[in-house]
Amino acid sequence: MLTLTLKHRTQLKSPNTEEEREEEVILERPYRIYLNEEPVGSSMVLPTGLEEFGVGFLFAQGYFDNPTVFKEVRLCHEKGSIFVYADVEKIEGKDLIVTSGCGGTGKISREFLEKEFSPLAEWRMKLSEVREFILKVLKKSDLGLRTHCVHACGYWENGRLSLFYEDVGRHNAVDKVVGAILMGKASPKGAIYTTGRLTSDMVLKCARVGIPIVMSRTATSSLGLEIAKKAGITLICYARPERINIFNAPERIINDLV
Repeated sequence: MLTLTLKHRTQLKSPNTEEEREEEVILERPYRIYLNEEPVGSSMVLPTGLEEFGVGFLFAQGYFDNPTVFKEVRLCHEKGSIFVYADVEKIEGKDLIVTSGCGGTGKISREFLEKEFSPLAEWRMKLSEVREFILKVLKKSDLGLRTHCVHACGYWENGRLSLFYEDVGRHNAVDKVVGAILMGKASPKGAIYTTGRLTSDMVLKCARVGIPIVMSRTATSSLGLEIAKKAGITLICYARPERINIFNAPERIINDLV
């Protein structure tokens, strides 16, 4: 079983207490991503779902759009390397914008903000499903409960939680879901839920892969909302099991709880 935490002795101090306590610390490792043997970037990640992360990272950075060009992924844990092979040339000279993301993936190509989006995979979701989806993601986020140091990201399709990933970075967790879709592990016809905020880079990668419903436990930014409107995404924030706040395209959510 893969170990994703370390044990560390801490000293707890309060006005009435002073004692030692053992805490779990999340494992964070640097990994370098290669495209066809050429290094293209690095990121600090939770070392799980690395194949999906490598593919999603390259997609987010604009190295390929079409999932059919993807061939395979290989890992080298000893050297902290992710090797992605695809039928593409390495893209150079893009006008990159540094976003509010962190950990190495907070860059997007300016052209992605300016070009038109392809039609989304049209799909609707019942409010009862939204509730079940949120509860399943939060319940499955065991590392989050134990360490309070990861973001969770789940994907809902065909009435079930089909994908689930965690990472120290909110963008990394979304990249893992996007990478899984590009690898054929899920269809874009579904909904994504993240515990991270929906800034421009987060919404943009969901729009580019064609996900119609994008949900967050927290908030969106003005540019995140603008991208959702341009792409026609149903954007949901402050999502809780008992209520949701739909910022755009509410018609995809069917209220079956009235």
